[in-house]
Amino acid sequence: MPDTAPSPATAPPATRRMTGVARVLVVVYAIMALAATGRSFVQIVREFDEAPVAYSLSALAAVVYILATVALVKSASTGWFVIAWIAIVFELVGVLVVGTLSLVLPELFAHDATVWSGFGYGYIWVPLILPLIGLWWLITHRNAVPVPETMERSSW
Repeated sequence: MPDTAPSPATAPPATRRMTGVARVLVVVYAIMALAATGRSFVQIVREFDEAPVAYSLSALAAVVYILATVALVKSASTGWFVIAWIAIVFELVGVLVVGTLSLVLPELFAHDATVWSGFGYGYIWVPLILPLIGLWWLITHRNAVPVPETMERSSW
């Protein structure tokens, strides 16, 4: 009976992306996703009328953290790798813009209402540091993403 399993020589190489730093990164993103989701939910339910812009930004941060977490877990796929890049760059821009606005126009963020206010000082600046580490990881692991195979064109 012939062996139907591919031999080690013909089997595609497995990319081990979720090791070491990647696992820690995903765990921290998951924690931030839970924290931002819980915080924004409570803020929106209890006192949305007090700071609607800030609380909406808090909910947006939660969505970005959830998307980044999922994208990092699935980043072995080219599509998810790109989504991880987009989510993490968006997160970094969000932290920088909201952090700056919260210092320049504090009346918009009178309640220290978002995860990104003050560049994330309410979360020990993890929101500022996390996307930098995420981008570093994506840059150093870009070669591990499989390139989609192109189909041969017919000679007809």
